[in-house]
Amino acid sequence: MAEKREKFNLRRWLDDRLDLATFLSSFSLTGWIYGPLDRRLNLRQALEKALRKPIPTHVNWLYCFGGITLFLFGLQVLTGIMLAIYYKPTPHDAYASILYIDNVVPLGWLARQVHAWCGHLLLLMLFLHMARVFFHRAYRSPRELNWVVGVLLLIVCLTFGFTGSLLPWDQWAYWSTTTGTETIGGLPILGETFLKLLRGGEGVTDATLTRFFALHALILPWLITFLLVLHFAMVRRQGISEPL
Repeated sequence: MAEKREKFNLRRWLDDRLDLATFLSSFSLTGWIYGPLDRRLNLRQALEKALRKPIPTHVNWLYCFGGITLFLFGLQVLTGIMLAIYYKPTPHDAYASILYIDNVVPLGWLARQVHAWCGHLLLLMLFLHMARVFFHRAYRSPRELNWVVGVLLLIVCLTFGFTGSLLPWDQWAYWSTTTGTETIGGLPILGETFLKLLRGGEGVTDATLTRFFALHALILPWLITFLLVLHFAMVRRQGISEPL
């Protein structure tokens, strides 16, 4: 009778074949990082400790959605900086600068498409991540505050998408922003106040474009960075919750 085949273990396979010293040496940059710099900051020991941190046995592919979301956010930051170099947030130049990025800037079309598609994928991965946390009931004590921070991160990401949709300043951007802000204006009591504050007036004008660009490129990045640091600090402190 044939012996039962052992289940493939990726972690064990990597441990058998990955020499950590060789891996670190490949990033040594001619000995500078693990030479003079390492003697002062002890980077090798810190990196070895991080790479050898044990992973709970219950962690599987369902726990990857948060990391994928963070990776996509990093791509958003990188491509956003590249686009901001050429983008001009004025009514007369905004659309023309988008055409310039698409048709003149080397690989500008690629940076813009990556920025747009990563935004959609980021929201998808974020919803999947929160669904995993919800159905595993990982929002329970003592992780209630981290769940609240996660909901705030979702709101900020949605606001990123909403403010970024106006920046091309074309017909679709104008009318989608008009419809979206009118929805906010329908809120009871403070709806009209929020509407005028967001638009900078009665309608969608150059003031609206300026405010949306300031939110998208200046205010929201700092806010989401603070929330991400808070989120990962609590995950680091509390660990990864097991499913039911």
